[in-house]
Amino acid sequence: MAFKVLNSGIFSTIQDQGRYGYAHLGITNSGAMDEYAYLWSQTLLGQKNINALEVMVGLKLEATKDIEISITGADLDFKIDGNSWAIWQTHYIKKGSILSFNRRVHGQRAYLAIKGGFDVPKKYGSYSTTLKEGIGFRLQRGDSLPFCSGLKPPTPRSHHIFRVQLQYIPDYEKPITLRVILGYQEAEFTTEEREKFFNSEYEITLQSDRMGFRLKGQPIKANIDGIISEGIAFGSIQIPKDGQPIVLLKERQTIGGYPKIGTVLAEDCFRLAQRGAGCGVRFKEVDLESFQ
Repeated sequence: MAFKVLNSGIFSTIQDQGRYGYAHLGITNSGAMDEYAYLWSQTLLGQKNINALEVMVGLKLEATKDIEISITGADLDFKIDGNSWAIWQTHYIKKGSILSFNRRVHGQRAYLAIKGGFDVPKKYGSYSTTLKEGIGFRLQRGDSLPFCSGLKPPTPRSHHIFRVQLQYIPDYEKPITLRVILGYQEAEFTTEEREKFFNSEYEITLQSDRMGFRLKGQPIKANIDGIISEGIAFGSIQIPKDGQPIVLLKERQTIGGYPKIGTVLAEDCFRLAQRGAGCGVRFKEVDLESFQ
């Protein structure tokens, strides 16, 4: 095994890039909320799409073998044996060491990956956890997390520290503007309502989770109350009857019937996932031609 769970924290789960091809069964994509940070956790260890732990705060682990790890994403006051260590880099962990994520400093979600990944079963082609569907692995106190066998144990001499260069590390305190590509239902919003939407600041509410971020601010109205339910894309901005936008994320429903003004770029959704309740959010219209 790799780790014994001493404290599971608020919401610690195993994730990867998500589960695709099962929307017709009502199974959502799920996956790492901040895919940018998750992918860096893989790159630092020289691997691709191996699972990782998505950590919010409070997780405490005991290493039962020597292991190489990487830590990316939010600064959750990461410590090894009570001593603070840098994140967005690899670490050599000795057997018996205690790893802890103690408090939020910047951001909401950190990613802990190990060389070779955790040895847990895939379901529907993915390691990702979706509690509402009963799929995946949420950590509980006392759990043992096995790692994939067959790997040569690291030694202090064989371990090389790899770090992400500073210019590629996101600033989770920076004001956030989400880029939006308007969808075909934008015709159901008057010019006045669209201008109101793009010129207002919204606040992330406590009613935000892996399914979607509910925002509070200037309400906007569509010319219709609803639509025939249709597939929901990652980053879709639904406008329910109260006019308060909802940005739909990794555990979004597979179909929905609220009108949608547009879709947030995936990269910006990853940045949004690192913001907490009370953080201000603005929107900016972009078009596909600007990325060619």
